[in-house]
Amino acid sequence: MTQHASLSPERWASFSRDQQILMIGNEMNRASRLLRRADRPGLLLAYERVLRLVDLTVEVQPSYGLRRELLRWRDLIAEIYVSLELQPDQHFAAFRALLQLTPASAQQIPLVLTEP
Repeated sequence: MTQHASLSPERWASFSRDQQILMIGNEMNRASRLLRRADRPGLLLAYERVLRLVDLTVEVQPSYGLRRELLRWRDLIAEIYVSLELQPDQHFAAFRALLQLTPASAQQIPLVLTEP
């Protein structure tokens, strides 16, 4: 069972938009560490958690614009997930794009997106 499988939409909706994006970012940060270690099985699990949290966010967010952007962003992660090779450049570009979605998450960019 995936870590966030039992997280209900009602519970997820209780978090602010900033908190939701930051929690997705936390999973992307975890994926970054796994990517640097070339831990493909762990990386795939991290991407599954990311996808689950994005799906929850899309489900509970009233903002059409945010839902649209998250669905586009989700497609990027899904492509990386099904790729047969590790894709660090795409991962970090997608991570940056995610963090740019809210002012609070954008403040994390210099802290988590440094050169490996």
